[in-house]
Amino acid sequence: MDAGTTGVTALVLDERASVLARGYAEFPQHFPRPGWVEHDADEIWSAVIDACGQALRASGTDAGRLAALGISNQRETAVVWDRARIQPVHHAIVWQDRRTARRCDELREAGHAELIRSRTGLVIDAYFTATKLGWLLESGGLRERAERGELAFGTVDSWLVAKLTAGRVHATDPANVSRTMLFDIHAGEWSDELCELLGVPAAGLPEVRPNAGDFGTTDPDVFFGAAVPIRGVAGDQQAALFGQGCWEAGTSKNTYGTGSFVLLNTGSRAVASQRLLTTVAWDLGKGPVYALEGSIFATGSAVQWLRDGLGIIGSAAEAGPLAAEVNDTGDVFLVPAFTGLGAPHWDPYARGTLVGITLGTTRAHLARAVVEAMAYQTRDVLEVMQVDSGLAPEQLRVDGGASAMDLLCQFQADLLGVPVLRPTVAETTAMGAGFLAGLGAGVWSSTEELGAVWQLERRFDPVMGATERDARQARWRQAVQRSLAWATD
Repeated sequence: MDAGTTGVTALVLDERASVLARGYAEFPQHFPRPGWVEHDADEIWSAVIDACGQALRASGTDAGRLAALGISNQRETAVVWDRARIQPVHHAIVWQDRRTARRCDELREAGHAELIRSRTGLVIDAYFTATKLGWLLESGGLRERAERGELAFGTVDSWLVAKLTAGRVHATDPANVSRTMLFDIHAGEWSDELCELLGVPAAGLPEVRPNAGDFGTTDPDVFFGAAVPIRGVAGDQQAALFGQGCWEAGTSKNTYGTGSFVLLNTGSRAVASQRLLTTVAWDLGKGPVYALEGSIFATGSAVQWLRDGLGIIGSAAEAGPLAAEVNDTGDVFLVPAFTGLGAPHWDPYARGTLVGITLGTTRAHLARAVVEAMAYQTRDVLEVMQVDSGLAPEQLRVDGGASAMDLLCQFQADLLGVPVLRPTVAETTAMGAGFLAGLGAGVWSSTEELGAVWQLERRFDPVMGATERDARQARWRQAVQRSLAWATD
């Protein structure tokens, strides 16, 4: 299962990793104030049961026949729940939420940036879990209960493990914890120093277990009457890297989801970067594999904005065909900094900017500007990755909802000057969770055994010349400059 930002996808896989059936269920988004984004953790749980039920019914599979269950999840989102009742005590604060931007300013001004980067591989940003948990405990009035041990907290994966096991297991994995700003990615453990600095009691945090490890067994009363071993857990983007077969250093992928997440496998080397994130990709029990990551906050959400905010398309699927009605954007650029900009800019005060509009600008130009913005942001990240790591990816594997657009994949290949490869199974995040669960349960013995599973659906080769691609990227960066430091609160 993949518990994403807007919905849950469930796949039933067989021992050949063929997809027997799918299920999907959305859950509501809550926006209590501008820049604030919340989820009800119980609504996520309901969507999990709904999606899994759909997939099991469609495949004709009884849950008791499952060899293992794998979980991938939206990362960084902070969940706090009552240990005894396994009930959330506040809405979860979503990774997109910017309410703790001022707290992050204070941490930087106090000189903690280098400490946090050296321990965690992360920049100080409201994107990560730690300041969200601190806010929940302070502003939510929960600190006393947390210190008494009544509360458990973590990311969405640990919430789902707790629900699935009826509270018997409070655990997470190295991929998710490397996104919290509380975990020492070099020592492989929670940092007491950072927990104290950020006001998060370590006693409430989950145990860290290998990604293809033992996360307990589902309680039959909550999971379709079956006791199913939970044997794989990973944050969604690391799961997608795994599901794309990017197991060797120098391989890379981009997932075009609500946001976009570019990951480059750097092997056993944790590459330091000032503008990107150094993260744990996975640990299969033999030591961590690391990745560089560029987190782009808004790509698919810009398509949702076209649909829900402007009303110029009726469904997300209309964006690609509408954008393809014109050959270019007419020099219109959209910088989708709706909740600030992530890598490589890290500006929580940037805001969405639409420039170059004329009387000749049409809805098709706006749609194409949204699509092209996904590719421009991706190139910005990959250029920094290459400089920082010394690794030059020979191709980019892509997935996520927007990767279904041929226009996007071709434009991405043109901007990068390398082939873009799209797999047959687009749900690589859920597939990665399935791969990890299968490895953890002994269905497969190694990644080599999984090597033949990844199947190419289409390859997009670049056709744009270097001069044109560089000129377009330079024009994009002019638009980005106009979006920076716009918000004052």
